[in-house]
Amino acid sequence: MWLYLAALVGLYYLVRWYRERQVVSHLRDKYVFITGCGSGFGNLLARQLDMRGLRVLAACRTEKAAEQLRAQSSDRLETVTLDIGKTESITAATQWVKERVGDRGLWGLVNNAGISGPSGRNEWLTKQDFVTTLNVNLLGTIEVTLSLLPLVRKARGRVVNVSSVAGRLSLGGGGYSISKYGIEAFSDSLRRELAHFGVKVAVIEPGSFKTNMSNTERVLRQIREGWNQARSEIKEIYGEKFLESYLKLISEHVLPAAEENLSEVTDCMEHALTACHPRTRYSAGWDAKLFYLPMSYMPTFLADAILTRGLPRPAKAL
Repeated sequence: MWLYLAALVGLYYLVRWYRERQVVSHLRDKYVFITGCGSGFGNLLARQLDMRGLRVLAACRTEKAAEQLRAQSSDRLETVTLDIGKTESITAATQWVKERVGDRGLWGLVNNAGISGPSGRNEWLTKQDFVTTLNVNLLGTIEVTLSLLPLVRKARGRVVNVSSVAGRLSLGGGGYSISKYGIEAFSDSLRRELAHFGVKVAVIEPGSFKTNMSNTERVLRQIREGWNQARSEIKEIYGEKFLESYLKLISEHVLPAAEENLSEVTDCMEHALTACHPRTRYSAGWDAKLFYLPMSYMPTFLADAILTRGLPRPAKAL
């Protein structure tokens, strides 16, 4: 019996391996629009797809970042400045894309741009802190997608949304995890709606990687800013000792564990864009595959116990 079961499992993975190796034809004629190409995953993906021969339309937040990307790429790659937190910027970029793709439509839309946002304990933050992050990571992504969807539908193409393991497990306060949970929900509904038009939607769920968003100085500064604006009674409840222990945990244990090989993420993105049979979800990074993803299926009490183990206790905790 066990032999038959092993053979069945082996056959399943063999068929899946074969299907996932099939590549879409005429890639050199296909346009892909990527947001957040100034650094990190977006920057590497833009150069990676450019080398693959696709027609890359790369959106960067600043012209300086766009110039640097163009200097590292072929003449086929084109750039545009885009702030996905601003409707007028999205409108202008949408028109720019339309002028370039013409009747071919847009084969791929990669929603990669995002911010880590103000962070720290939820009680330290204000409503505006949450709004700032959600406006970019979630609402900005939704607006970009809705603006470009007619072009993607015309090409019967792909939408690739970058979520996070934080979209499965909330790993800290602030709007980041909330925005990524929202991306998961948006992607699910979009996938079902667009299946009727031949459009495929994939979600990338990276673990912890070393990018500008996870820069140690940046993260610690954002946490301190959250602490500094907290009400005096909240600071008294937590205490300065909690803050210092929390910062030490983040800087010495959490951030140093981040992976450096960003291609683990961009390879997933590339597969979602170029494979005939892309996956619905891609977990990138060993921490995502072996820790966060399995934990998201654990009983809540067990996941809570693991995630809070080693955390400092507030001064006035029970």
